[in-house]
Amino acid sequence: MAQEQMIFSVSEANNFIKALLDAVPQLQTIFVRGEISNYKLYPSGHHYFTLKDERSALKCVMFRGMAGKLRFRPENGMKVIAFGRIGVFPRDGAYQLYCSELSVEGVGDLHVAFEQLKEKLFKEGLFAPEHKKPLPKYPKRIAIITSSAGAAVHDMLRILNARWPMSEVVLLPVRVQGAEAPPEIAGALRYANKWQVADLIITGRGGGSIEDLWAFNDERVARAIYASDIPVISAVGHEPDVTIADFVADARASTPSNAAEIAVPDQREIYRRLDALQTRMVQSEQKRVKALREQFEKTSRSRVLQDPMAFIDDKRMLLDYTQKNLAALAQQQMAQRTQQFTALAAKLDALSPLKVLGRGYAVARNEQGQILRAAQEAAAGEKIEVLLGQGSLNCTVNACNMGGNDDGKNV
Repeated sequence: MAQEQMIFSVSEANNFIKALLDAVPQLQTIFVRGEISNYKLYPSGHHYFTLKDERSALKCVMFRGMAGKLRFRPENGMKVIAFGRIGVFPRDGAYQLYCSELSVEGVGDLHVAFEQLKEKLFKEGLFAPEHKKPLPKYPKRIAIITSSAGAAVHDMLRILNARWPMSEVVLLPVRVQGAEAPPEIAGALRYANKWQVADLIITGRGGGSIEDLWAFNDERVARAIYASDIPVISAVGHEPDVTIADFVADARASTPSNAAEIAVPDQREIYRRLDALQTRMVQSEQKRVKALREQFEKTSRSRVLQDPMAFIDDKRMLLDYTQKNLAALAQQQMAQRTQQFTALAAKLDALSPLKVLGRGYAVARNEQGQILRAAQEAAAGEKIEVLLGQGSLNCTVNACNMGGNDDGKNV
């Protein structure tokens, strides 16, 4: 009798395949290189995506617990190396990579995370120059947010005291490394602003690896610096080290020691400037006194002070001369005006009607006082007045001679 064929249910088949794959050691710790596509982040916090190359594709899942350790945000098109195990999801009967670690191929995770956050905050305007606040020239109180155990704080205190001991320094100790560091730094920044503990803040730490400095690349720290009403100087690591905090802060220092130098003026330089100003002021006063003395000596040698009566006599003579000139000028102008008046009077006299009448002419006016210029303007029997050179005649018109001669017509 032929051996009876074993029949599996769908669930049994999928579980059988799952067991087979789970039993292969090479599939339990496997690295897979590929390009991310179909990336989705669900509200549950789980990440689903596909890794693909030129010939194949592999579905992947990264659960929230593992995804929380990622330092960067996965994106479609990103070339990555995934680590995990190959298994079967029995419900769907599909095998997939259960990813526990994910890194960007050829570039460190921290570098990718740095660039992603930098681009995000730049677009939001957190790096805008117009948001930068000016540093106080002579700060009264300076808050330092850093580790109290590090060498950086001692360097800053030493330099601040040497350069400007008039400033009071307040230390707000925080952790600057590890998972607890970002919330502590951000909290210290908010505390300093809430209670106005200073008019200038320095936050930072000494040098280290990118992992050591990572707290200052945290988004929470960046937003706390941006929200600060008190100007902030970022002083993280050494000159080559650049963090997100450096971009957001109102001023960046290459080192913590440099931050102290930026924060306060150098009292020695101030004293030198004051000495120079004092020297210039003394020299200026000496020049002024010398000029006044020379002017006084010159004035004391003048004729006015040497012989004041001679000066007065000169002025008297000048006054007499001026009076004489004024009198002569007045007489000259009076003669000119008299001559002009006489000439105008002669012209006026020549044009006077009385002058004409004096030569034997007469002027006739009717009873309305109108001057008669022609015989027809008068009528027989009309009374007229005839003006002579001396006196006048009241006449009655007997007849009007219209022709102006013996042949004229009488009216």
